[in-house]
Amino acid sequence: MHSPELSRPDTVVAGTAGEAVAHYLHAQAADFLRSLRRHGESGAETAAVADAARSLRAASRRISGTLHTFRPLLDPAWADGLRTELAWLSTTLAQEHACTSRLSRLLDALSRLSGTAPLPPARGESLPLHGSAAHNGSGGAESRPHGPAGSGPAAAEAPTGTAHADDAANGASGAPADGDGTDETAPVPLADGHAAPPAAGEGPASRGVRATVTTAATDRAGRTAGSPSGNGALAVGAARAAALLERQLTLARTRAHSGALQALGSARFHAVADAVALLASELPLGPAAAGPAAETLALPAEAAERRLLAAVAELPLRRAAHPYNAEALFSGLAAASAGEAQDAPWHEVRRLLRLHRYAQEVLHPGTDPALCHAGILLDRHRDAAEAASAAAAAARTPRIAPATAYALGVLHADQRHEVEAARFAFQQEWRHATTAVTAP
Repeated sequence: MHSPELSRPDTVVAGTAGEAVAHYLHAQAADFLRSLRRHGESGAETAAVADAARSLRAASRRISGTLHTFRPLLDPAWADGLRTELAWLSTTLAQEHACTSRLSRLLDALSRLSGTAPLPPARGESLPLHGSAAHNGSGGAESRPHGPAGSGPAAAEAPTGTAHADDAANGASGAPADGDGTDETAPVPLADGHAAPPAAGEGPASRGVRATVTTAATDRAGRTAGSPSGNGALAVGAARAAALLERQLTLARTRAHSGALQALGSARFHAVADAVALLASELPLGPAAAGPAAETLALPAEAAERRLLAAVAELPLRRAAHPYNAEALFSGLAAASAGEAQDAPWHEVRRLLRLHRYAQEVLHPGTDPALCHAGILLDRHRDAAEAASAAAAAARTPRIAPATAYALGVLHADQRHEVEAARFAFQQEWRHATTAVTAP
């Protein structure tokens, strides 16, 4: 009888369990504070702000995951409280980056599928967060709020002009006007070569994006109008679909941007930064932390590994081993709840794999390339699934033209095939990350 076991590095930490956990958490807390300081010093350098925000979120996740796995060695009340706050911070800071990367992914896919020229960046894609009060490494009051990127991680100012411009383009309430049918009023070439009139009140930024897309769509449609493949219809619909997605996801990104500003200017954030600053020098340990590192840390780390292996065992890996089996596509065409339920086990494996990796970083200094790559594949799976959901949500917009709905349907199917491809790659990588051992 054989059972899977994850491979791990040969190096093992020495000393007591408390010393090993403290060493790891001190290092992550230092990274958190260093990223916070870099973020405050970046000013208007959007790339630097994005890099600092990414590092800030990574340190937050590692601290939170370590507190969860090795909770028996720590003060439980303190660990639970800080873990909850770090999870809130990481989730809040990730929203803007998620909207930005999702829009970029969908526009690139539309360009590839329709054969048109590459689409321009989304309006305000790299919006920096402006503000003046976050924490420095000593728990003082110096740093500034972060603009999530990398997709993107005491009073704070609103982003200069951008949020107001978006609100003006989308109506006073921020909600799409007239059933969000404004994509149909852009100057998009129709099948007979004429153009539809622009939307009332439509901003010049949106018209610029749409003009670029529609020019390529017109050329492509003219070349393929007589083609039985239907690429002409797809090219015309892709222009309108791109405009609709750009509008909806830019609005969502702006709202996430404002939410991050409010979070980073709040007393709650200051309390989190103070707690991490304290963690950089002192760790509240429990009695169990006095045991030897190898034996004491192994128990919670093995528990995290067993949870991961049990979750992977529930996945349909045999079916995923066959490329283009279309299971992800068929599930995605079902009701929204059915598609989410079908993706949920894979998202749970992604979360448990991350916890397992962090536990192994504490117990075995160094990284396992196979586990890192498996995590990247599950990140790709998550991104494609969420992009497909965004395309499906856009297709449910009232009063869109058939060509737009057709392009969004093709885009949805493409992203669900990306989901399937990620599952296929994960099951192959998982075979290399595990070894067969004889059960006692």
